[in-house]
Amino acid sequence: MAKERPDRKEEFRTTVGGTVVNRVYTADDLDQPRQDTSLPGEYPFTRGIMPAGYRSRLWTMRQYAGFATVAETNRRYKYLYEQGTTGFSVAFHLPTQEGYDSDHPLSCGEVGKCGVAIDSLQDMEELWEGIPLAEVSTSMTINATAPILLAMYIAAAEKQGADRSKLRGTVQNDILKEYIARNTYIFGPAPSMRLVTDVCSYCAQNMPRWNSISISGYHIREAGSTAIQEAAFTIANGIAYVQAMLDKGMEVDSFAPRFSFFFAAYTNILEEVAKFRALRRIWAKIMKERFSAQDSRSLLLRYHVQTDGFTLTEQQPLNNIVRVAVQALAATLGGCQSLHTNSFDEALALPSEQAVQVALRTQQIIAYEAGIADTVDPLGGSYYVERLTDIIEEGALKYIKKIDEMGGALEAIRQGYIQREIAGAAYSYQRAVDSGEQVIVGVNKFATEGEVAPRLLEVDETVETRQVERLKKLRQERDNRKVNDALDSVRQVARTDENIMPVLVEAVKVYATVGEISDALRDVFGEYREPSIL
Repeated sequence: MAKERPDRKEEFRTTVGGTVVNRVYTADDLDQPRQDTSLPGEYPFTRGIMPAGYRSRLWTMRQYAGFATVAETNRRYKYLYEQGTTGFSVAFHLPTQEGYDSDHPLSCGEVGKCGVAIDSLQDMEELWEGIPLAEVSTSMTINATAPILLAMYIAAAEKQGADRSKLRGTVQNDILKEYIARNTYIFGPAPSMRLVTDVCSYCAQNMPRWNSISISGYHIREAGSTAIQEAAFTIANGIAYVQAMLDKGMEVDSFAPRFSFFFAAYTNILEEVAKFRALRRIWAKIMKERFSAQDSRSLLLRYHVQTDGFTLTEQQPLNNIVRVAVQALAATLGGCQSLHTNSFDEALALPSEQAVQVALRTQQIIAYEAGIADTVDPLGGSYYVERLTDIIEEGALKYIKKIDEMGGALEAIRQGYIQREIAGAAYSYQRAVDSGEQVIVGVNKFATEGEVAPRLLEVDETVETRQVERLKKLRQERDNRKVNDALDSVRQVARTDENIMPVLVEAVKVYATVGEISDALRDVFGEYREPSIL
């Protein structure tokens, strides 16, 4: 018998601060009394929400895109569509996300830099020129100004002749994670939650094929959380949104089937697969046991995945192609419904056309060449994956229980609890990288000198000037009396409990801008300033 060699290190973990990994797993490691023997499509949906998985329908291949002007972004969308993308995903620049027009002083230097500039319905119309909105699925990453951008999308689609009840897509509309991780909020928690529930109830009543919220764990993970924290804090936010809708007087099965989620996929494949399996099980049980949902669709955790931008490196950027492929495998082996693969040059600049094509081809190779779409939950039954699924579920439920005891996600955010937990995990990760315990290939190990950067996409410096001039011309040519009347109506409705969406749709139709509508809401709701939590 060969002599047993010692392990390379004393302890192996899934990720920094993650689960300790045994040398080998057997049936003895599984909790036999509570072992989940359900099949795909069966409650609690650990193995997938559909019996046939990808055998009947592949995941939606989205590529998150938006930069410079609407004309340039429109060309990128058409290019992606020609290359085989099956869904659109809009990246808005920061001023739009924060409720400022491109000519606002705070927009200076930011116009078109990290997304496309959308100031008015005119921009939204031209963004989709030549793309029939009645026939495509669109995801919009927008939160504080989500009601305004959704109103613009509805108006643009109807100008094309589309019926809003037939529109398909998702608006992120997740304000709680903004207080936790991203900070692109405008209003305080109470009015923000009111806007979230207005969108959700409006969509439930008028847009049955539209996902009214995409509850995001992705940004929580990007802020430095562990996989268990990402799962727990996202589900806790989901609980808060469901409860807010119930408090609004809605029946759970009237809106829950159109709640969706958004998660990150990191490079540790097996931990990520287990995370997705555990998330499905946790959500199904919460919706059934806590909220007494009767419609089986209300129990389904439907989710989009993005390979994680945080893991991409400026050094040796071609290594990122491999990272993205591994992360995309984790997402698809875990059973996602929709996927965006990051481009290899994103740590350096906005994605180039070549990098975007490679990212999309990564998905297509996995879908058509790798064989993983031929069977459902191909890693189900693995002793290690099954044990990890249980561990992640147990860890997430402990966090959820603590958050419940604090009064729910909103109170946990107010007290800074969630933010501190993430900050602690991020600190531990950075210490591990700095010490070399966590290897980042090409950064703290196998580094090289004299690297040649790939050709990068550059946003023309004239973009801001052109967008500002375009906005100035719009304000001169529109009927400003109608705009002022519409903005007064927005203020009036904001002071009541009436749903804000109908009046927003009317406001954007007369070409009131994102900034003007946001300012009208600021007049009523004020602006939020984050308290110190550390």
